[in-house]
Amino acid sequence: MTEINNPENESSKTLSLNVSGRPDIAGALKSGVRVIPVEIEDQMKEAYLDYAMSVIVGRALPDVRDGLKPVHRRILHAMNERAWRSDRPYVKSAKIVGEVIGNYHPHGDTAVYDTMVRMVQTFSMREPLIDGQGNFGSVDGDFAAAYRYTEARLTKLAEELLKDIEKDTVSFSPNFDDTRQQPDVLPANFPNILVNGSSGIAVGMATNIPPHNLSETIEAVVALIRNPDITLRELMKIIPGPDFPTGGTIIGGEGLYQAYSTGRGSIRIRSKVEIIENQKGREIIVIHEIPYQVNKRNLLEKIGDLVNEKIIEGITEILDLSDRKGIRVEIHVKKDFNAQVILNQLFKLTQLQVSYGITMLAILDNKPQIFSLKQILEAYAKHRNEVVVKRTEFDLEKAKKRAHILEGLKIALDNIDEVIRIIRSSKDPKEAQAKLISTFSLTEVQADAILEMRLQRLTSLEVQKIIEELEQLRLHIQDLEDILAKPERVKNIICDELKGVSESFGGKRTTEISLESVESSSFNAEDLIADEEVVVQISEDMFIKRLPMDTFKRQKRGGKGVQGISTKREDFIKKLCVAFTHDNLMLFSNKGRAFLMKVYELPIGTKEARGKSLKAIINLTEDETITSLFNFRNFDNSYLLMVTKEGFVKKIQLDEFSNTKKSGIIAIGLREGDELIEVLSNPENFDVFIASQQGLAIRMNLNELRSQGRTASGVTAMRLEDDDQIVGLTKVEPNTSLFCISENGIGKRTDFEEFSTKGRAGKGMTYLKVGEKNGKSVGICTIREEDELLVITQSGMAIRVSAKEISLLGRSAMGVKVVDIKDDDFVKDFAIVKDTE
Repeated sequence: MTEINNPENESSKTLSLNVSGRPDIAGALKSGVRVIPVEIEDQMKEAYLDYAMSVIVGRALPDVRDGLKPVHRRILHAMNERAWRSDRPYVKSAKIVGEVIGNYHPHGDTAVYDTMVRMVQTFSMREPLIDGQGNFGSVDGDFAAAYRYTEARLTKLAEELLKDIEKDTVSFSPNFDDTRQQPDVLPANFPNILVNGSSGIAVGMATNIPPHNLSETIEAVVALIRNPDITLRELMKIIPGPDFPTGGTIIGGEGLYQAYSTGRGSIRIRSKVEIIENQKGREIIVIHEIPYQVNKRNLLEKIGDLVNEKIIEGITEILDLSDRKGIRVEIHVKKDFNAQVILNQLFKLTQLQVSYGITMLAILDNKPQIFSLKQILEAYAKHRNEVVVKRTEFDLEKAKKRAHILEGLKIALDNIDEVIRIIRSSKDPKEAQAKLISTFSLTEVQADAILEMRLQRLTSLEVQKIIEELEQLRLHIQDLEDILAKPERVKNIICDELKGVSESFGGKRTTEISLESVESSSFNAEDLIADEEVVVQISEDMFIKRLPMDTFKRQKRGGKGVQGISTKREDFIKKLCVAFTHDNLMLFSNKGRAFLMKVYELPIGTKEARGKSLKAIINLTEDETITSLFNFRNFDNSYLLMVTKEGFVKKIQLDEFSNTKKSGIIAIGLREGDELIEVLSNPENFDVFIASQQGLAIRMNLNELRSQGRTASGVTAMRLEDDDQIVGLTKVEPNTSLFCISENGIGKRTDFEEFSTKGRAGKGMTYLKVGEKNGKSVGICTIREEDELLVITQSGMAIRVSAKEISLLGRSAMGVKVVDIKDDDFVKDFAIVKDTE
């Protein structure tokens, strides 16, 4: 062991070198070669920092501009260079891996192939960048086939990342052996950093950016470009949250807001699950979607272990019925067990629900940085601005060069005889070039173009083509110069190109956003939700959903309507109401209980979708059903009026229900065999109208009715025959009329003046003729001429008609056909669509 001491500082630490067996070093020392002593701590620190920065910048973290790590960028660039694009045949993956390793990425083939495989997988990438053919793995964790078996090519969307790369839009640097140039970043005609997200572990830091919906992300970029002062809350109305390729439901808005505002946050991703009943009446938990990056096979093995160890009881079997169309896992529940309780246990103990940490860390200007959502969009918008400007400058330079040549050709064509004479009199091309330059004041480039011009260009048609091309080029040059002179035009070009990508490749959101757990006072969930008019539907089997109002197009009276629910299952619409997403929705059950929730917490559905079981949302007992829906904006001093099936009425202050939750509270004390039928608000003490199924109604004033508490049973409002029951309750307002409709779709409007105000407990007056043609009454409501009606039948057909089209008739009139009913169908419920304009 030979020690090299620092002669200037004897107290400093020494770097010991073992030169035994190393004659080259020992010889250098003996021959007087200078060896500089260094502190071993400094050397280690410097070497480790160099290594750390190499990993951070050159391997583990994505660039915020194109969302790619170097290996991803090199794979895409290599495939583009070799024209292995979407319009070409597939090529062997081994060929691609070899190209990337040999020219751009001097690392192991496994690293390159694994990266390439992930860019193919539809369950890993929100928008795959490589189109694969063969086995590229599965959501069960199966490995891809070896690269000698699979084939691949670029997707059309990946080509948008590479578009215009040949126009000097991005900087290039030498590859590892200085034989080729590789791009430092791609032009990226869409914000890939958000669309596909990224994850990676560097030295001392890690990134985890979730994927997002392409259309929403592009819309957000456009909104930011149009309005640089746009707030984060406004952006989150456009991008409500991540959109994972495997779907699922995101729980918790606080974590999302924190992640988008600070760059760090945490959310929960829950599987999409429904509880159904089989033919034997037993409940089945059906899993349709699982959280992002969860291995389905491991998930099912975990559930099986919990069942075997009797940690979770009540599961009889687990069936994996998944196929290429999607995931379907059935968990069969024993007869005497509650499926919702078991599902809650699964959420808690398995990866059916997972926590997902968001860290939006990326590289900008060769430095790692934590970005907020707006900062990512700003960095991308700035990058696209630079790309469009450089592309325009490239096109302008190219156009000017071409115009310069055409101007020379035009001079030659205008003086063709003299040009021919000069060329024929010259002994060689160099002399001809010099004479042309001196005679016509041309440049060398123009003179060379004239000398290389073929004789066929002298025809009149070819001469005209040159003149036309020159004129078009001059206009094109003016346009390009105008673009460079006007930043607003550059912005418009960026927005138009982004919208084109969105129209070509955009799709619907797959991941739902649930804000039901948001309780933080500093974060208002409603700020992120548009206050839109929706239709709330509840089926006979107590499944609930909300639909946009424009789902139901306006039709003429007597139409057949549109399908409002799937008829594949034996389930029918029972109740519906029209509300706004910011409204409170109070649900009243036949047992006299009230439940409260926000309309936006309801699951969004389609016309054919069944919705979500109410038992999974509110605490309904086994034989309890929802019979009335009441929506309102805020709690106030107004009164609610309740009516029961047997004709009892009760008045109660709305404030009595301020503590109502999804667990439910008592709303009315019912007599044995009675059920709560309808609830409405009556803040101004209008007369009320109570109607029975057999076509009888009573009009009464509420001044004599005193307010009661929640547990009170009410007083008699109407005396009914044994075969009759109450079906509706409404209030008599100025400039309105009474609307009623029968089971067979016959309806009418009647002036309230035809009904005199009576005291309570009477038998009522006829308001609708009940018989074989009409059928029984379905219900009543107060309607204005400018309102519309949404009527739905048991089979799920829905029709939306204007109130003006329904005739104003007397008490004893039959009515007119509102909806065309089939023989085995009948009207189930209806709702008023108010004229909100």
